Amino acid sequence: MGWFTAWNRRKTLFVFLIMAALMLAAITIGGRVLENEAMVTDFSRKNLAPCPAYPFGTDWMGRDMFVRTITGLSLSIRIGLLTAAVSAVIACFMGTAAACLGKAADGLVGIIIDLVMGIPHILLLILISFAAGKGFWGVMVGISLTHWTSLARLLRAEVMQLKERQYIKIAGKLGMGKMQIAWKHMMPHLLPQLLVGVVLLFPHAILHEASITFLGFGLSPEQPAIGVILSESMKYLTMGKWWLALFPGLLLVLVVALFHFIGDTMMTLINPNKAHM
Repeated sequence: MGWFTAWNRRKTLFVFLIMAALMLAAITIGGRVLENEAMVTDFSRKNLAPCPAYPFGTDWMGRDMFVRTITGLSLSIRIGLLTAAVSAVIACFMGTAAACLGKAADGLVGIIIDLVMGIPHILLLILISFAAGKGFWGVMVGISLTHWTSLARLLRAEVMQLKERQYIKIAGKLGMGKMQIAWKHMMPHLLPQLLVGVVLLFPHAILHEASITFLGFGLSPEQPAIGVILSESMKYLTMGKWWLALFPGLLLVLVVALFHFIGDTMMTLINPNKAHM
């Protein structure tokens, strides 16, 4: 009976996981489709409060805030996808190298991790983004180079445990190189951790992209990014235009929560013991 309940719980979690992923995919694709419409201005409809025709209202240039919000979130999700993937690759390389290439490599990777984590995160992100020229590529480089450290430590610990397995020691005695062992025998065990790590990096990447864009060090003001939308809306909140910040902010929180849910659910599905909890 307990096994049956756990199986039903896993199926329920899987269904919710698919629904969350479909919702995020719909936002991403919808934003791409609506990119041109998000730039359309019409001063005859400026500063309209939320209504059936414009669920999120319009701004001071008559732009549809629902369309702009979906487009901005789509851009954030795409940036999150790219930066999380790059960060995961860096983390995998650093974590595996630290565990497999001896004490010197482990010490060097540890110093790099301490250096990156020792500087206030948002400050380091702004400095790298500014040095890389700001804009889309500046944000990409900044987020990718600052979000790999925690995952690298996790993967290093996992590799250190794998090194003690009997079949790994046998492979070494048979003459296989350290990196060959890491790629052929360790990587299949690391893939689930790596996949979950990528998903859990998403919300951090999205929030930091919105943060530095809000502060003026990220994406250019011409792009309908969430950070740009929230930054511009601050000027109009005192005039009673509350919808300019409320709905974009709420949807940003929703997207971040969906990514957290997907990551936590994947961890539960990968680890069968958690399905009984």
